[in-house]
Amino acid sequence: MTDVIDQPHVLICDDEPDLREMLGEYLTRRGFSATLAASAAELRAALTGAQVDAVVLDIAMPGEDGLSVLRSLRAGAERVPVLMLTAAGETIDRIIGLEMGADDYLAKPVDLRELEARIKAVLRRAVAPAPVSDAARRRWRFGRCWLDIPAAKLFDETGGEVPLTAMEFNLLRLFAENRGRVLNRDQILEGAHDRSWDPFDRSIDIRISRIRRKIETNPEKPEAIRTVRGIGYVYDPK
Repeated sequence: MTDVIDQPHVLICDDEPDLREMLGEYLTRRGFSATLAASAAELRAALTGAQVDAVVLDIAMPGEDGLSVLRSLRAGAERVPVLMLTAAGETIDRIIGLEMGADDYLAKPVDLRELEARIKAVLRRAVAPAPVSDAARRRWRFGRCWLDIPAAKLFDETGGEVPLTAMEFNLLRLFAENRGRVLNRDQILEGAHDRSWDPFDRSIDIRISRIRRKIETNPEKPEAIRTVRGIGYVYDPK
């Protein structure tokens, strides 16, 4: 299996025509298929009419904004990876987007090469998981849930599937493969996020907090994924 599927289809949703067209033109030249949408309504129509592999979604759009669109995507069955575009310095929007299940974010003005690298990274995380060792071919207990690595799914105690983004699955798999080992943020970002650590990057902390709300009986007192103060996190199930 290759890192990225052949000519992946990227849906770009931004209300700025010049930016939207520039991103579409660049990605097309780089081997992607690009569909452009100027609003939430156009984005939903595009998702209904074609197979989309990734969405580049602006947060600050008139009418229904990007966060509202993201909420509806994550509330439904749609699992397409979403990369949010945020205005420079809008840290709160980034945090909210990550908490709602965005796969990544990129600040405007957009660096085109970084955008391409981020899209390729979310596509790598979204493809079917690579073969795992015999030791990993079983379900791993995470709090009140079970992670099925070969199926790339999380189940609750009743057997119901718990929705996971590609990034959340990769984080859980990384912890399962390093049971009992304390992982710092640098190791987590490199192992599950395909990019190096920025000391001010809170994306890992936000995603682990989101995962805890899904797996822990009491997210305020986590037992499955514990914080090791000053270092990082450890998965050490009882």
